[in-house]
Amino acid sequence: MNDLQEQTPYQMLGGEAVVRQLVDRFYDLMATDPRAAGIHAMHAADSTAIRQKFFEFLSGWLGGPQLFIQRHGHPRLRARHMPFPIGESERDQWLLCMFQAMAEIPMETALREHLEEAFTRTADFMRNT
Repeated sequence: MNDLQEQTPYQMLGGEAVVRQLVDRFYDLMATDPRAAGIHAMHAADSTAIRQKFFEFLSGWLGGPQLFIQRHGHPRLRARHMPFPIGESERDQWLLCMFQAMAEIPMETALREHLEEAFTRTADFMRNT
């Protein structure tokens, strides 16, 4: 875990290009995996804007440039997700897509475990039903 203290997860992943790859693969999986149909239905047919916003958010969340805050202000994650019913099923669908997207990106085991824990905590925090 020492590497996690010396470098940000953003740097350890490989920066902008890899974060963008993670975001795109996440949304591609959400759109094609029938197990994620519930959360996919909550999104607009054109995912271009949400992909960009999620990339901007993840950039800062992972310790890279604070793009989301610069362009949109504080993320206010729960408030932004409140219009959507998010329970255990939706949380689990989201995590399924994110963990699969992460599995396709080479990274150290310690980083993967750190991110899985952080994504799980955050996804669980989004539950509102």
